[in-house]
Amino acid sequence: METRRDVFQAIADPTRRDIINMIAHKSLNLNAIADQFDVSRQAISLHIRILVECGLIEIKKQGRERICEARLQKLAEVQRFIQQYEVFWNNKLDALGEFLDRKNTSIS
Repeated sequence: METRRDVFQAIADPTRRDIINMIAHKSLNLNAIADQFDVSRQAISLHIRILVECGLIEIKKQGRERICEARLQKLAEVQRFIQQYEVFWNNKLDALGEFLDRKNTSIS
């Protein structure tokens, strides 16, 4: 039974973010990915498994090789989450700017 993980788990780890960035530009086999890191292949395999479970990577078999391809549509969920706070902070900063403008006008 395959476990489905939250996409936020995928991006919580810097190694997984690096892996996502690598394969976003070019599909790579597992060995090519592992060669880029200074950790065991077993550790990289675990990161890959989590990314697969989150739906950010798909592994396709080509002959004897397993090729990792990015499936980044789920990152839109992260973007929507962050966007609500971007609007919140922009509103706060706009209000602060207006307050400071009024303060400077009353001082002059």
